[in-house]
Amino acid sequence: MKEITIVGAGLAGCEAAFQLADRGWNVRLYEMRPHRMTPAHETDLPAELVCSNSLKSNLITTASGLLKAELRKLDCRLLEMAEQHSVPAGNALAINRIQFAQAVLDRIQAHPNIELIREEIETIPQAPAIIASGPLTSEALVTSLLTLIGEEQLYFFDAIAPIVAADSIDMDICYSKSRYDKGDDDYINCPFDKEQYRLFVEALLEGEKHEAHEFETKWFQEIGYRFYENCVPIEELASRDENTLRFGVMRPVGLENPRTGRRPWGAIQLRAENEERTAYNLVGCQTMLRYPEQKRIFRLIPGLQNAEFLRYGSIHRNTYLKSPEILNEDLSLKKAPGVYLAGQLAGVEGYIESIMGGLLAALSVAGEYRLFPDVTILGQLQRHIVTPVKDFQPMNANFGLLPPLEENVRDKKLKKQMMSDRSLESMR
Repeated sequence: MKEITIVGAGLAGCEAAFQLADRGWNVRLYEMRPHRMTPAHETDLPAELVCSNSLKSNLITTASGLLKAELRKLDCRLLEMAEQHSVPAGNALAINRIQFAQAVLDRIQAHPNIELIREEIETIPQAPAIIASGPLTSEALVTSLLTLIGEEQLYFFDAIAPIVAADSIDMDICYSKSRYDKGDDDYINCPFDKEQYRLFVEALLEGEKHEAHEFETKWFQEIGYRFYENCVPIEELASRDENTLRFGVMRPVGLENPRTGRRPWGAIQLRAENEERTAYNLVGCQTMLRYPEQKRIFRLIPGLQNAEFLRYGSIHRNTYLKSPEILNEDLSLKKAPGVYLAGQLAGVEGYIESIMGGLLAALSVAGEYRLFPDVTILGQLQRHIVTPVKDFQPMNANFGLLPPLEENVRDKKLKKQMMSDRSLESMR
């Protein structure tokens, strides 16, 4: 049997492991947890989702929905498992984190071709190998990579949102409604009037932030704080302009209050964390505030005045490499043939995108790799991580990656539908 080492049992590593094991490869899957925990993970389970339990929209007229449809045509293993452990979230694919991760572990342990090894890999393994250690790669392995590739490593901080208990939400103030009544009423909405919004923004601006002493190595002191745009802490967004939140994560459009028939000045949405709906995530409220400040400030949200916090928001380090400069087209390292990068370490952003990275790396190892059509999200993300650019940044699925249609279509929804049809036909 052919043998391979995969470093990291996150989304990318697990997808790669399943793909290769099902093709007859003997897979040694290394995971350093619980021997060495990360600042963000809460369990030692493989494929643990950290920032959110949502894999974004399933709608084919969204970029995330299109990418999922493309991956289904490649028999993506983790996407199938995620759908089996979904929780109500309107048109989005949200999952029960623990059930999903436990199911992944059970499948790994039951697979005759996968051996899960609880050890930290500190140096680049011998080929063939896939490094899918993710955005929280240990310093030892990062140092080993830097010694090989000789490139400056890039770092940024990422933030995660709090979770509150469902029975502590005041439903006499909040109401269930999906935006524009699309899908079921799976979101709980906390409506703000103008004065409540003003006080909330002021509190965010004045709140005491957590100082990340744990991460203040010489690397981070040089780079400083940087964020993905869709993971910017809510207090950072509030500092840009007094209306940034109201036109962004707290946008009330399509969320008219059924009790009044009027649109609120702003709204925070809560999304179910599990199928039983006993816990809710504060959508868009990722934060760097200290825990006591989070309790004080987020209780200013209408309906959360008595909120019980099941998890506070926090920050953690994310790591990615200058992939276009160090990778071949098949995602292998130029200076280490047979060693492949997968997932967020290679410069993709998001859960589904990370799963995609693991699948692509597995195809490379199995000799089945190809550059997918440029009219697909999958193909454009491939090109993004191997095409040199002046300022390389991580990328997630978005329609802006796709080439324009041959005809001019003004209707945005129709335009996206036509782009999706074109993509799936090319995948077929």
